[in-house]
Amino acid sequence: MAEETKKVSKTKKTTKAKKEEKVELKFAKPTFKDYEVILHPIITEKTMTLMQEQNKITLKVSPDTNKTEVKLAFERIYQVDVSDVAISNVNSKSKSRGTRYPGHVSGYKKAIVTVKDGEAIDLFKE
Repeated sequence: MAEETKKVSKTKKTTKAKKEEKVELKFAKPTFKDYEVILHPIITEKTMTLMQEQNKITLKVSPDTNKTEVKLAFERIYQVDVSDVAISNVNSKSKSRGTRYPGHVSGYKKAIVTVKDGEAIDLFKE
């Protein structure tokens, strides 16, 4: 009888663990479009200080997105509440290698996402 009670308790634990995993998701599962909207995070010294001090994450987004698409995609992918989204276009710059080889660095659209207080995000997880 002791073995039977152990088996029953093990099944109860696994069902509780499954319930906890389901509760953990606040938002819907991310779709393919969400991954098309958010291209990748921008990692510089300035963006890292923004992330540490003001809880803001800087992202490179596709050129045809708007604030609501970025907000929904970010919430679905990272499962955190977003309080504000700011979007700006970064202009292209002309560069040259010496005086002989002119070129340019292409412009892009970036979004600065503010995560609500009390929530954190880890961009560098494996």
